[in-house]
Amino acid sequence: MDDAHLARDFVGYGPMTPDPKWPNGARLALNLVINYEEGSEASFPDGDGVSESALTEGGAGGFAGRDLAAESMYEYGSRVGIWRVVRLLEARRMTATVFGCAVALERNPQFARAIPKLGFDVCCHGLRWERVQNLSETEERDHIARAIASIEATTGTAPSGWYCRYGPSLNTRRLLVEHGGFLYDSDAYNDELPYWTRVGGKPHLVVPYSLATNDVKFARGGMSTGQQFAEYLCDSFDMLYREGATAPKMMSVGLHLRLVGHPGRAAGLERFLDHVARHKDVWVCNRADIARHWRATFPPPEA
Repeated sequence: MDDAHLARDFVGYGPMTPDPKWPNGARLALNLVINYEEGSEASFPDGDGVSESALTEGGAGGFAGRDLAAESMYEYGSRVGIWRVVRLLEARRMTATVFGCAVALERNPQFARAIPKLGFDVCCHGLRWERVQNLSETEERDHIARAIASIEATTGTAPSGWYCRYGPSLNTRRLLVEHGGFLYDSDAYNDELPYWTRVGGKPHLVVPYSLATNDVKFARGGMSTGQQFAEYLCDSFDMLYREGATAPKMMSVGLHLRLVGHPGRAAGLERFLDHVARHKDVWVCNRADIARHWRATFPPPEA
């Protein structure tokens, strides 16, 4: 098995990062990521024998039975949170990428159908919100194929990229290349620019993601107010924007509807979006846009 792509790289681009030549000379490529997961998490109704309570307000928890509180908190994201975030983006004519779990999109066809109309692209977040490390290679291959077919049916277009919930398995990237059709995957957190790797002798593009500029910090005790979220995002943006005068990078902002979709947190997102809008030379773009630009500007190197 060719697993050279699994080798760790502690050097990357080094001190002299390449000029990404973002469109119109932008200093920064900003990608807003909507993690659409509600309805794909582990639950008793889906036969999992456990209620997922991660990235919620906490709920009751601490017992072996079905957690109706946690289930209801997930529902908030798809019933209310998604439309609040959509309104904020539409008002500022900003686009986003949907990290969509296939089963979640099946359960909200109204939003699934709206995705292409909104100008969003889709990066597949798996068949369900699951640990692919617990799947056999055969199971994971099957889940990838089913997820792609599902998203194509619900949104009208195939996903352009892939991102696992808990990180990939040792087989994921190889299976993605084997299946074909993906512009990139985002199962990496190790850079602020895309980069090429080789899988089974074939070039494969990685567009790294971030858990730093991400609203998961609300659920993990790192933040408690929308103002804190806005401040952290604005500080990150400002640093990258200053650096972008000579070394442009990309910035990913991760959003979860059952978290940032609540009013007090959405207010922080709103402040950040308005902060971005006050700056010129910023490319607010889809993740697929970044991947296509990189492929055109920096074709895969020879083996």
